[in-house]
Amino acid sequence: MAKRIQFAAHGGPEVMEYVDFTPEDPGSGEVQIENKAIGINYIDTYVRSGLYPTPSLPSGLGTEAAGVVSKVGPGVEGFNTGDRVVYAQSPQGAYATVHNVPAEKLALLPSAISFEQAAAAFLKGLTVFYLLRQTYEIKPNEIFLFHPAAGGVGRIACQWSKALGAKMIGTVGSAEKAALAKRAGAWETINYREENVPERVAALTHGNKVNVVYDSVGKNTWEASLDCLRRRGLMVSFGNSSGPVTGVNLGILNQKGSLYVTRPSINGYITDAASLKLAADELFSMIASGVIKVDVPDQQKFPLAEVQRAHQALESRQTNGSLLLIP
Repeated sequence: MAKRIQFAAHGGPEVMEYVDFTPEDPGSGEVQIENKAIGINYIDTYVRSGLYPTPSLPSGLGTEAAGVVSKVGPGVEGFNTGDRVVYAQSPQGAYATVHNVPAEKLALLPSAISFEQAAAAFLKGLTVFYLLRQTYEIKPNEIFLFHPAAGGVGRIACQWSKALGAKMIGTVGSAEKAALAKRAGAWETINYREENVPERVAALTHGNKVNVVYDSVGKNTWEASLDCLRRRGLMVSFGNSSGPVTGVNLGILNQKGSLYVTRPSINGYITDAASLKLAADELFSMIASGVIKVDVPDQQKFPLAEVQRAHQALESRQTNGSLLLIP
């Protein structure tokens, strides 16, 4: 019998249940995956809590995993039983031993990359790709601000920015996380619990500030992020870990220097098999060559049945980097 995580009401980690289910055969254009490692992403907590409501309840959870193709549905080309694959952006339900996924969301996984590396880095790496390469194209020697820098996305951003020859300023919440971000490739760090972020950015840039800020914190950092931008700079708000930014007075963008703001998501950039392949190929190349290192400590790997404990750890902000569920 297959196992999955489901929830019948929105709420905290306690609403998630570990249950038996009978997988349906993959439909037209779908592939069935036997998951070997499952990625946990902060957006999963938004879905669980109801910030991003699901179409119906009860619902599965999770959109990212790596595993082996166990069945191929009608009309699918390019994937065969036994292939090693990784996916993100799947329909909710990746927190399971088996999951049916549209073939256009799958990427063949090179043998040089493990299932755990893939599940830990795929969605986060695709996110960094579209942020640094497409939303605003970071240039060599460019100074920019990214917060937070010690989480799963932030650690990959540190490494990717270093590979681009750029100078990333990363915000962190402790000296330990500052050290992690610096080891990963951050040019400088700012401890937001002890330092004034806009003042430090101004000092690090000799008063010039930055052309772009990437912010996944949301409500708590909104105005501080705007204050780090030079005239006509771009604020990239790509997450809400402290709560969504609401009630924005557009006049503030004028007052702070005719600023631009965008609220992107991966679904707006990686929209089909071709755009997925473009992003995945660059990400896999960086991981396989060692430019981007993906290491998940044992204490951040959880049995699928212990998903409640995994979400508690994620939301406590005491973890560093990626977390995984292991079926």
